[in-house]
Amino acid sequence: MAYKSLFTVMTDVKHGDLVLEQGIELARSGDAHFDVLCLGVDRTQTGYYYAGANAMVLQETITRAQEEGAEVETYAKERLGRSDIRWGAEVGVAQLADIGRHIAARARFADLTIMPQPYGKGRGAELEPVLEAALFEGHSPVLLLPDNAAPITAPKVVSIAWNESPEAMSAVRAAMPFLQAADEVHVVIINPPAHGPNRSDPGGLLSQYLARHGVRTEIEVLAKTLPRVSDVLLRHADDANVELIVMGAYGHSRFREAILGGATRHMLEKADVPVFMAH
Repeated sequence: MAYKSLFTVMTDVKHGDLVLEQGIELARSGDAHFDVLCLGVDRTQTGYYYAGANAMVLQETITRAQEEGAEVETYAKERLGRSDIRWGAEVGVAQLADIGRHIAARARFADLTIMPQPYGKGRGAELEPVLEAALFEGHSPVLLLPDNAAPITAPKVVSIAWNESPEAMSAVRAAMPFLQAADEVHVVIINPPAHGPNRSDPGGLLSQYLARHGVRTEIEVLAKTLPRVSDVLLRHADDANVELIVMGAYGHSRFREAILGGATRHMLEKADVPVFMAH
């Protein structure tokens, strides 16, 4: 199993080097193809035109989005053109409220989607719906990169945030190439249930499953000594020199196409190591 089809979405050039360098390194190491969608986003509209808007105003917002998309495309093609990998770059324009379907239509054909953290200073409002569309509508695992991240191809120390949920299991399966290449895999369980079929051996079945794939694991049962589960996971990552965190992504509301759950969102806001997520 390997990642043979990599995908990213670029909506500005500020985080371009981050995702492009990661995609290029992964594509090179795995002999994969790297596809980049260069998207100009009309951020002034929410899916409908406000009353009184005239044709000149509407055309101006579209023109601005087209110019931004072209700028991103030029930037991406220049960097990809200097690489030795197989790649493709496509440019498009979308309204903010309509961005999800464009992402999902392409992410579903990717083995892995690479994105910068969607929250933080200088992030566009479009990064959150891009992430959600890839995860929940495109059903693609996503590798999230903090600003200070160096490209990873075979992280040596990986942690799995394990709570026996279907989402966590999906993340484990999707992350198998990274897990098999790691020297250390920590199965981190926080406050396991006192009752249930696995109470006497938390993480045992997962460890057995991974061992059959050649992955050696160390199970660590931790108490929730900090306000959030994500705080405990990040402190463990720092203590164990973790290079990649694997976890399930949770969507709790259907008022929008998907809304990331509180623990998921906090992890994405605070993580200073790459996070691999699947739903």
